[in-house]
Amino acid sequence: MEDLVRKLLIELGEDPEREGLAQTPHRVATSMRFLTQGYHQSIDDVVNGAIFEEDSNHMIIVKDIEIYSLCEHHMLPFFGRCHIGYIPNGKVLGVSKLARIADVFARRLQVQERLTNQIAQTIMDALEPEGVGVVIEAKHLCMMMRGVEKQNSNMVTSAMLGSIHDNPMTRNEFLQLSGHK
Repeated sequence: MEDLVRKLLIELGEDPEREGLAQTPHRVATSMRFLTQGYHQSIDDVVNGAIFEEDSNHMIIVKDIEIYSLCEHHMLPFFGRCHIGYIPNGKVLGVSKLARIADVFARRLQVQERLTNQIAQTIMDALEPEGVGVVIEAKHLCMMMRGVEKQNSNMVTSAMLGSIHDNPMTRNEFLQLSGHK
C-alpha cells in the first residue's frame, strides 16, 4: 500500500521524498488499515456472547451513535449519527454492542444505504426481535468537497424490519423516540 501511495503522490505532481511527504505513504497505509478494519472483524467476535435472556418487549433505542465511513465511489469520508432501536423477543443485546455492530460495517468502503440495511439485518439475525429500526444521518465529503459542493447537505437513510416496518404506530414510536418525527 505504501508503494501505491508513493506512486499516487508522484502522479499528483509531488515529490514523495520531500520532508513533509517522506512519511506520508506509511501514515496513509496505517490510516487506511484502521479506517477499513471492519473487513477483518466478525459479528460473532464483536457481540462476544453479550446476548441476554430478558422478558421484555418494550422498545430499546440507542441514539446518536457516531459513525465514520468511506464512500466506496470516491474513498472520501462520510460521517454522522446512527440511531438503532429494537423490540426484544426474549433476548437483549449488551448496549455497547449496538455501536460496535455499526462500526463493523461503517469501517468498510460503503454506501450509506447498504450500511443502514446491514446494521438492521445483523441485529435482526442476532436477536430475532419483534422489530428493528435504524436511521442514519450523515454528511458526505464527496458531495461537500467536490461535485455539487453542497456543504449543508445531510443524507438520511432508514431500515425498518419486522413490527417496526409492519406496524405504523410502532414505526412512529421509533421515529419519535429517535428524534425523527
